[in-house]
Amino acid sequence: MSIRQPITLLFLICACAAAAMAQDAPATNATPESAPALERRPVETAQPAPFVSLEVPKGTALVVAIDKAVRVAHVGQPVHGRLVEPVYAFDKLMIPVGAEVTGRVIRIDDPSKIARTAAALDADFSPERHAEVEFDHIALSADKSIPMRTIATPGSGRPIEFVSAPAEKTHDGVAEKVKEAKREAKQQWNDAMKQAHEPGKLHRAERYVEAQLPVHPQYIEAGTVYFAELDHPLAFGSEPLTPAMAASLGAQPPNASVIQTRLATPLNSASAHPGDAVEAVITKPLFDGDRLILPQGSRIEGTVVQAQPAHHPARNGQLRIVFRELKLPDGLEEKVQASLEGVESAKRDNVKLDSEGGARATAPPSRYLTTAVAVGLGATSFLGDSFGETGPRAAGGAGGYKLIGIALGLTVHSQPFGMAMGAFGATRSIYGNFIARGHDVDFPKNTSMTIALWQREGGAAPKPPAQSGVSQE
Repeated sequence: MSIRQPITLLFLICACAAAAMAQDAPATNATPESAPALERRPVETAQPAPFVSLEVPKGTALVVAIDKAVRVAHVGQPVHGRLVEPVYAFDKLMIPVGAEVTGRVIRIDDPSKIARTAAALDADFSPERHAEVEFDHIALSADKSIPMRTIATPGSGRPIEFVSAPAEKTHDGVAEKVKEAKREAKQQWNDAMKQAHEPGKLHRAERYVEAQLPVHPQYIEAGTVYFAELDHPLAFGSEPLTPAMAASLGAQPPNASVIQTRLATPLNSASAHPGDAVEAVITKPLFDGDRLILPQGSRIEGTVVQAQPAHHPARNGQLRIVFRELKLPDGLEEKVQASLEGVESAKRDNVKLDSEGGARATAPPSRYLTTAVAVGLGATSFLGDSFGETGPRAAGGAGGYKLIGIALGLTVHSQPFGMAMGAFGATRSIYGNFIARGHDVDFPKNTSMTIALWQREGGAAPKPPAQSGVSQE
């Protein structure tokens, strides 16, 4: 009995193990109908739609025009202006034209000793000082203001005008589309600048007379434009990138589409060379109907094809650039054919565009008048006794060094002195206006440019830019 009991127990254990294995083994002959069905299958989760950040990035330039004249006196003075160009983020308008911007004077630089000496010789004991400003708040509504930090870029603080390329004489519908776009861009600029209350001719004449006094105040005049770069981004939330929007991005722009850009590469005809890279940022999204083609922040790249510096005698600089490639924020690239149709430039630079988008500096139209006045004063100093001695001497002194010259002409009883001063003034005016080195084309960073995009195949593509042979003034 003692031997059979262990054997029986071992047999029972093996039998139980075999039965358990048989239950766990898969049924190889089971049909789909006999296979057990899952009572609850996992639900496939849909991928969330991508979102686009509506952020005005760091480095974006706010174009601000001073709307109230500021008498430059000390650091910390408040300044007030208005936005003259809208600010977009991707495809949405974030800050409209006319938004109020406030800031302050943060620095006042005194002129150099040489500049002060030259001004004193010309009877000016209040030479111009460079006032640097920053803007720190922008009002989106009557009760909502956004704090910010900005840096005024070089080239800021000047009155600016919109200069457009002359339209070619054609009745082609594509060319008319570009012409209308340029007209609209110029009108929008003029309307925006009306908010700045630019001084009229009478006010400018009063300021000019005031500036001729030996001691006079200095102003930041209404209409002065600053490029204020954001020192940090401005966030306005986000929006979903719909499939329709994603599908339209990067599509070929319609022929003769016009884009608004801001120059990221400063250019000057004195330092630029053919082949230099040029880049501009698209500041306003381009739509084809309801389809978004180019979002804000896209870039257009090109090269300098002609750069001629100013030289003697009174030969002005020239600059010609060509844009050839579009780059979207997601990295998509597209070859384009483009032409410069408009640019915002400082009024005193007297920049002109030709029909092919080439830029050249021109001499100020006032040079003939100022030269005629200087020559007339010089000639008066030679009249001598025919008109008395005091008048001709004073006229000669005025032609030389303004009020100091007049004072010396009245006190120094010497006709040769008056004649010398008059001749000096006439010679200086002739040299400065007709013999000295001319003016260069200067497009500082953040210069606004209007660019037309043409279809590379078919359409009305413009003629290739000329490499030479452009007349100068």
